[in-house]
Amino acid sequence: MKQSRGGVTAAKGFLASGVHVGIRKNKEKKDLALIWSEVPCAAAAVYTTNRVKGQTLIVTQEHLADGRAQAIIVNSGNANTCTGEEGLKAARRMAELVSQYLPVKTEDVVVASTGVIGQQLDVSVIEAGMPDLVKGLSKGGSIDAREAIMTTDTMKKEIAVIEELDGVPVTIGAMAKGSGMIHPNMATMLCFITTDCAIAEPLLKKALKEVVRVSFNRVSVDGDTSTNDMVVILANGKANNAYIDKEDDNYSDFRDALQFVCVELAKMVARDGEGATRLIECTVGGAVSEEQAESLAKGIITSSLVKTAMFGADANWGRILCAMGYTRSDFNPDKVDISFESPRGYIEVCKGGAPLPFSEERAKKILNNQEVEIIVDLHLGEAEVTAWGCDLSYEYVRINGDYRT
Repeated sequence: MKQSRGGVTAAKGFLASGVHVGIRKNKEKKDLALIWSEVPCAAAAVYTTNRVKGQTLIVTQEHLADGRAQAIIVNSGNANTCTGEEGLKAARRMAELVSQYLPVKTEDVVVASTGVIGQQLDVSVIEAGMPDLVKGLSKGGSIDAREAIMTTDTMKKEIAVIEELDGVPVTIGAMAKGSGMIHPNMATMLCFITTDCAIAEPLLKKALKEVVRVSFNRVSVDGDTSTNDMVVILANGKANNAYIDKEDDNYSDFRDALQFVCVELAKMVARDGEGATRLIECTVGGAVSEEQAESLAKGIITSSLVKTAMFGADANWGRILCAMGYTRSDFNPDKVDISFESPRGYIEVCKGGAPLPFSEERAKKILNNQEVEIIVDLHLGEAEVTAWGCDLSYEYVRINGDYRT
């Protein structure tokens, strides 16, 4: 497998675009994106578990019930959530507009929205902007598309890889947005994945669920699960690889490449957490099961006290053990080892649940880095899980204190 460029347009047969239509007040910020496949695709998605769901997400669930799609339209600046029947009409109208301008069935259009909750979406500005949106469809349009889905994001989140399946190159490209309202509870943000792989829809769905569990579901920024979260994948088969309709080596290789894509995007989301100054990677090993390790790793990265300690580059390992203790996982605190690592070095701070003598100055230097790893060993088994989060800074409060206004 090798990395490529082009994001959602890296795979054969996919075009994208992004424009400003007026949903967002700032004319310098694009607010409407479109991804289109030249041919119909096998499609799969996973959605937020929040009981409150965006109107666009509801429409997308309806449209993907048959496992087919050909286009994705996404707006930023308005979540179209808690907007009732009017919001549903707006979401359905977005899909209809795509079918009016492109050879796509209305029911084959994925619709997504992100932004402020509880405000009606003005579809008239989207309708007025459709000619420019469609005209802009191109291979290079992934740049504008990824910009159009950003809200408080400060960095682009896209990736593409090429994996050979029996000697045939298959490409997977993706873009994501997410900076706040991020918590491991599927899906933690918006993510759109495209591939030219020829694969049966049931296996595409299975692969997506498998990789989401070990990537996006192991990310947390602030403990808030959004109402609009979804991860969608479209596969148009234009790579002309041997059709994947069983769980063979080709399926495994495709799934592994998809997992790499999703893990890298998950790390980008954590790194770009609202107000964050550093990415936190937490690895819990020596567990009796993957479930135990995952529960403890998530407990650590979601702890506000751990996150603030990381912001202050404070090696306050007691907060880590404390966070582990209030998860539902059964472990022996007297066997736990804790250490910190970054490109600036490695330091052990806890052995068998008790303090080790260490240099506070050296520990602070190690933690004062843009990427920090917390390493926990339970000494109970062989299972190991990694989760990703970020620190909690003053800036997070400032951003969210006036998000709507």
